[in-house]
Amino acid sequence: MRTMQDWLDSYSSDHQNPTNQVFHWLCVPPIVWSVIALLWTIPVPAAFLRPGAWSVLAMVLAFYWYWRRSHRLAFALLLAFAVLGLLTNFLYYRLGGASLCYLAIGVFVVAWVGQFIGHKFEGRRPSFLTDLSYLLIGPAWLMAKLLRRLGFKQTT
Repeated sequence: MRTMQDWLDSYSSDHQNPTNQVFHWLCVPPIVWSVIALLWTIPVPAAFLRPGAWSVLAMVLAFYWYWRRSHRLAFALLLAFAVLGLLTNFLYYRLGGASLCYLAIGVFVVAWVGQFIGHKFEGRRPSFLTDLSYLLIGPAWLMAKLLRRLGFKQTT
């Protein structure tokens, strides 16, 4: 099994251009939120689950994937997931499921367009086109950078 540092190093090698890095800071968090929001709007049996159950399941599975590779990074990402989940829950009850779904689709599309523009500056294809696991590494890469800026040295 690859270590988290192996994943981050590989991802970093595909993201050297400063403009592409800015696009990632601007686009990856909205992409993560939009996925959470889209999953939030999938109906669940009201007798058993609450709205957002599919989203919470996806966050738990992502957390588990991160945890197996880096406890510190997984915990930091869990906090980010919790904040995004609370925001999504608020928006779900404020806007309604249909409006939240449309908003999330719009954010998703615009943010992915931004990602591809960033990769034009990089001159490389997005990493996930070689391995879908990189869809989980983008948020981890940003979180690892944030943790380093906050004074945390290791990702494990």
